[in-house]
Amino acid sequence: MQEVEELDTDNQMSRGLKNRHVQFIAIGGTIGTGLFLGSGKSISLTGPSIVFVYILVGIIMFLLMRAIGEMMYRDPSQHTFINFITRYLGRGWGHFAGWTYWIVLVLIGMSEITAVSTYFVTFFDTFGIDLSGWKWLIELCFLVALAGINLIAVKVFGEAEFWFSMIKITLICGMIVTAVVMLVIGYHYPAVQITGADHVSPAGAVSLTNLTDGFSLAPNGWLALLMSFQMVFFAYQMIEFIGVTVSETENPRKVLPKAINEIILRVLIFYVGALLAIMVIVPWRNFQPNSDGSFASPFIMVFKYAGLDWAAALVFFVVITAASSALNSLLYSAGRHLYQLAQDSPSPAMQRLGVVSSHHVPARAILVSAAMILLSPIINAFPRMSSAFVLFSSASSAVIIFIYVLTMIAHRRYRASADFIADGYVMPAWRLTNTLAIVFFVFVYGTLFISADTRGSAIAGLVWLVVFGGFCLWRQRLEDRDLKHALRK
Repeated sequence: MQEVEELDTDNQMSRGLKNRHVQFIAIGGTIGTGLFLGSGKSISLTGPSIVFVYILVGIIMFLLMRAIGEMMYRDPSQHTFINFITRYLGRGWGHFAGWTYWIVLVLIGMSEITAVSTYFVTFFDTFGIDLSGWKWLIELCFLVALAGINLIAVKVFGEAEFWFSMIKITLICGMIVTAVVMLVIGYHYPAVQITGADHVSPAGAVSLTNLTDGFSLAPNGWLALLMSFQMVFFAYQMIEFIGVTVSETENPRKVLPKAINEIILRVLIFYVGALLAIMVIVPWRNFQPNSDGSFASPFIMVFKYAGLDWAAALVFFVVITAASSALNSLLYSAGRHLYQLAQDSPSPAMQRLGVVSSHHVPARAILVSAAMILLSPIINAFPRMSSAFVLFSSASSAVIIFIYVLTMIAHRRYRASADFIADGYVMPAWRLTNTLAIVFFVFVYGTLFISADTRGSAIAGLVWLVVFGGFCLWRQRLEDRDLKHALRK
């Protein structure tokens, strides 16, 4: 097995991410805004059994990370796990995966910058300050600030993510502790109006019976249970982000396995622990949709029941932090992927993006990615463009499943190749676990066809796979044919 220093010969990045940075980046990648705002809808679908869905999906995502981790352990000089798709499945699939993943990151980034401004406006609205007319300026300021963090140095990015994650962890732990205290003292609460709900939430008592009374695995039918899998799956999206930081991590072969192995523990604490705490306080049947189909934040409900009148402001401050963290990570990842695409491109124009700055970061690729994300407020200003963007954005979430499947297939090819090292960070029972993960990803994609809300995204994703994937494979065949002709001469 080659030493990291030998593999780093062509790695121009700086290994400025320390162990604590990577550990908290991994936590931050696991906890998104969906837990704070979207978990109410998940709970309403299946009740307490949503916990089992979170655990099951968490295990599958852990298997994905073990596969990525095994390949990254073998070669920690790679800037992205997508490179292994190119290495083991060919340039065609690598081209498809690289550009698709970068586009997905940009589209998600556009959604996140819109979310940041929306949450920012909501936060100040709780104090009676209306900033709705300044959303475009808020988006610009946030994007400039986060792009600046990414441009200074990778160590600065790591510090920012460390504190972003610390804020999210503090809120979750605070909510769990609050639930335990309320349970111990047998707390009762009155009916209250919750911020974000258009109806009054009923009175109740904190009790374990809120979990067990009338328990059913599929209380709203098996179709609702199936739909919960896709919602939970997308809550875990971007957990693979740690697979982009390895080439800039100090002592990666020690830090990477530790960060991945602790994923299950983080799932149990931050997802399962939070959901159980919420449902012990609020009976799951109390999660009812508003007239527009949205749900109030379970975190706001919990703290409001606990008597904290400033609960909405607290939660939305943390949600702003979570969205900023997601956008910060997306900028980082999009910059590295565009940098890699530029390095692999034969185009002189593209190759100009494949350079690093004096701070050892791919500054040009980061700035181009940020500029693309900045199109979001322009698109949102035009209703027709905005509608199309919503379709593309939701389709991008579906398309990322293809990337996961290709990653698992690349892992299988790695295991059969001469590159495989038996004394590395080896995925357990890989034939079974790898196959299980692929089958599960296909299953999740299949659930997208159940609901009319996601069916369009699923179809758009398949069209992208056939059209762009087919083009990439056809392009590779032409290149291979031209190379054969050149060698014969």
